[in-house]
Amino acid sequence: MSTHDHHQLGLTDSAGQPWAGRALKPNPFSGDDGAVQPAMAAALGQEDAGERVVAVVEAMRDGRVIVPVVAHEHPGRDAEGNVAEHAADKFKTGDRSGDAMASAAMVSVRTADGRAALPVFSSVTAMQRWNATARPVPVEATRAAVSAVGETDSLLVLDPGSDVTVLVPRPAVWALAQQQAWTPSWADPALPAAAVDALRGITELVGVRLERGRTAELRVVVAVRAGLSAEDLRAVVGRASAALSEHELLRERVDSLELAPTPVA
Repeated sequence: MSTHDHHQLGLTDSAGQPWAGRALKPNPFSGDDGAVQPAMAAALGQEDAGERVVAVVEAMRDGRVIVPVVAHEHPGRDAEGNVAEHAADKFKTGDRSGDAMASAAMVSVRTADGRAALPVFSSVTAMQRWNATARPVPVEATRAAVSAVGETDSLLVLDPGSDVTVLVPRPAVWALAQQQAWTPSWADPALPAAAVDALRGITELVGVRLERGRTAELRVVVAVRAGLSAEDLRAVVGRASAALSEHELLRERVDSLELAPTPVA
């Protein structure tokens, strides 16, 4: 029997590839109406900003988000002249050659500190308020996190431009991508000892305390020996900042920190 005959009998796809042996998985979003999911709605309703981030990340562990995809006329090409892979391709399922996704690309946004983040949305309505021309693609939030790690600075921004915009920090995105639980840095029991270890040897410091940040994710309050000149104090703060940023565990588990020196007698 010829390939044409198999195709006539429905045993091959439009490209002549046989269907035999293929496993067709059900679409997990076939009944999705694009509305915000209950767990995410509850998370976004948290009044405290820090607790809201924690709740959003927890809702993302088993939930879905809407990724905006924008059409483009000419796919990019790499240095070898080949068609470059677009981030949107990571959301394809099965054989979708020739699909509109092949002529589309995800977008990224810039955070206040200039890093690239993947915008995702709790609902189609929230996405349309942000960009009415984008195509909504529902995906598991964990898969969006994988793409954020590979295509941006490992950041997700939920509902950018809305009244409640949530920046999901880098360690949380890593945890989502690996389908692991995430503990915010200010509640991480391993970090106080790590901060002490990082600052060891800076004799002008006599104490350190970690707390939730005001302008950053984590606030590091350091007690500085009294009597230092303004110039010496600046030098100590600079050494402390460098030591904290170079510590391996702190780099891994803290997205951003602010240093607050406090003179003591």
